[in-house]
Amino acid sequence: MRHSHTLAITATVLLLAAGCTKTDTASAGAADAAKPVATVNGTPISQDVWNLYVKARHSGKTVADLTPEQRTEALDELIGMYAGAQEAKKENLTTGEDGARIELVNTSSMTELLFKKFTTGKEPTEEELKAEYDARVAELPKVEFHARHILVDDEAKAKDLIAQIDKGASFETLAKENSKDGSATDGGDLGWFSAAQMVKPFSDALQQLEVGKYTGTPVKTDFGWHIIKLEETRAATPPPYDSVKAQLGPMIQQKKFEAHLKELVKAAKVERAPANPTP
Repeated sequence: MRHSHTLAITATVLLLAAGCTKTDTASAGAADAAKPVATVNGTPISQDVWNLYVKARHSGKTVADLTPEQRTEALDELIGMYAGAQEAKKENLTTGEDGARIELVNTSSMTELLFKKFTTGKEPTEEELKAEYDARVAELPKVEFHARHILVDDEAKAKDLIAQIDKGASFETLAKENSKDGSATDGGDLGWFSAAQMVKPFSDALQQLEVGKYTGTPVKTDFGWHIIKLEETRAATPPPYDSVKAQLGPMIQQKKFEAHLKELVKAAKVERAPANPTP
């Protein structure tokens, strides 16, 4: 039974480390909130920590939602965690990679708190949202491609298939019979896509083709050897502003916060270690 408790505690710790930082102290009075729920070797466990642990441990429930038995069990677990952490410090376990992980989690959590403070009550304006939308749209591909391909394992096979197409063989039929790609059942049809969605050798070759033409030499990628046929092109249509508006706000806030961090770094005294010499 204790083994299952240990697994539950571990899962809870992972939730906390992943950013479960909201607490629910509305049910506690101001006086009660100031009192620790327990002390372990003189270290207090605050009401905020207690509320957060219960929320993470019991899937969003508050302390008031628990039965007396559940509250006792949860507090025993939390006390055990504190005792265990104290023993880990005594045994000097917070060094090396494990210590670095703890430091990184703490640093990340503190930066997250700063981000929340920095962005609270500072929602982007409509003008900022539209400017961000325009900037994102400007970065989108202007053209989409509809193409087919035949993918095989060796160059000689690809060259042989090209020779057959040159003599009038059906590209679609050869794709169904020879291509190792999942698109083979559809005659090599890849549907519509942007050049950026394909690996560079493929997209580079594709963009050199005229509509209706195919590559006269095989195209090598990490997947194998391709024969590519361009079926048609069309102008890319950006998503409507209203459909992505909700996603733009967090992007703007993140950009502003990153700029704020850069200013903090400028104001900080930073000493970088020399780069490791190349052997």
